[in-house]
Amino acid sequence: MYWESLPSWIWVIYYLFLFATLGTAIMNLKRKKMIYLSMITIVLTITVPIISLTNSIGRLEGVNEFEHLVAQLQQGSIWSFYVVLGFIYLFVYWVMLIFKNKLRTEVTH
Repeated sequence: MYWESLPSWIWVIYYLFLFATLGTAIMNLKRKKMIYLSMITIVLTITVPIISLTNSIGRLEGVNEFEHLVAQLQQGSIWSFYVVLGFIYLFVYWVMLIFKNKLRTEVTH
């Protein structure tokens, strides 16, 4: 069977984002900064792609992963809400991390 997939450059960005997030969360955990947020981030960084992958395997022919996610979200699938909310959390985690570092550099200068 042949399934449509997203372009390779999107997958590169996706996995770089996940690996950078996981690495940053582990570093923050070791440094004892943002401990609870980092633990949640580690769990989400591992579980969200696994859940997304396992639920995208059975998608229809000619539908890519993003289209399948949106369709399942419109149908109210719990896994799609978990994936979307998980990625929103990961983006918010990066925003908080950037602003926290920006505030720290402004205070030191």
